[in-house]
Amino acid sequence: MLVIAQIGIGYWGPNLLRNFATNPHCKVKTVVDTAKSRRDFVRTQYPQITTTADTKTVFTDPEIDAIVIATPVATHFDLTMEALRMGKHVLVEKPMARTPKEIEEIQELSVKKQLVAMVGHTFIYNEAVRYLKRSVESGKFGRIRYIYSQRLNLGRIRTDVDALWNFAPHDVSIIQYLLGNPCPLRVSREGMDFVQKGIDDVVFLHIEYPGQIMANIHVSWLDPHKVRRMTIVGSKKMAVYDDVAEHKVAIYDKGIEPRAVLGEGMDFDHPDFTQFNHRSGDVLLPKIDFVEPLQTEVNHFLESIQNETPCLTGPDHALQVVRILNKRG
Repeated sequence: MLVIAQIGIGYWGPNLLRNFATNPHCKVKTVVDTAKSRRDFVRTQYPQITTTADTKTVFTDPEIDAIVIATPVATHFDLTMEALRMGKHVLVEKPMARTPKEIEEIQELSVKKQLVAMVGHTFIYNEAVRYLKRSVESGKFGRIRYIYSQRLNLGRIRTDVDALWNFAPHDVSIIQYLLGNPCPLRVSREGMDFVQKGIDDVVFLHIEYPGQIMANIHVSWLDPHKVRRMTIVGSKKMAVYDDVAEHKVAIYDKGIEPRAVLGEGMDFDHPDFTQFNHRSGDVLLPKIDFVEPLQTEVNHFLESIQNETPCLTGPDHALQVVRILNKRG
């Protein structure tokens, strides 16, 4: 049984702690938080867990095998590197770090120490997203043409990161996962700060991939609607993944293809005779059994440590996501 420590018990931290505390393959020994109110929360909910304000306690504890980091983004790199230096496996909330260089350093140290370094891109462990991944790989959609997503809400406004870094890691990680983690040809972004100077409230991110595939991501915390939707357009079929809908995935048997037309001289597909087939077939709402994505993520982290299996959201995946997020032109 692996012994776990967690640093940070703020907004997302309680969800991580709940999943680790109830997992039969590990034991949470210590939780670190600088706020007394958060430590009191842990003591009330989990009296068996030790709490402290001192991060050094968990880094130097020889009983602790792995550290979960759920702290502000600016602290991710330093805490992750210190954990690896002290021989601890790490699960760090998204993004893994702020720059590609920092993630490369994390990757180098984790390989050298033979430790798991994993980022919490939770949507990769969502059963609906995994269904889409299997559908893409099977060729159900044909050739992927483009993907677009919207992740919108009114509030919760952050002061440490902008809307892109708050929301877009989810969509970028999903798109990278669906497409096999390719390296984009071009990335551009347009954003605007309305509420806080220098912190964009709305951002449009455009990505071009090899194979004539493009993606567009729209994120905002200044919008009247709560939207968590992604559309995938392929040459054979199309799909909509809506995380707030009852049916998370809808597959549309729709498309447009050139149609061969008999012209003069018995020739087909002459430029002067191009016509198109508009296909509009059935809509499939596949049954997808819900499993809490965070539970799947935690299990994957523990299995990667215990069985030494490849980590789905390790530094390779994290690096491409952060490279995309850092592009400005």
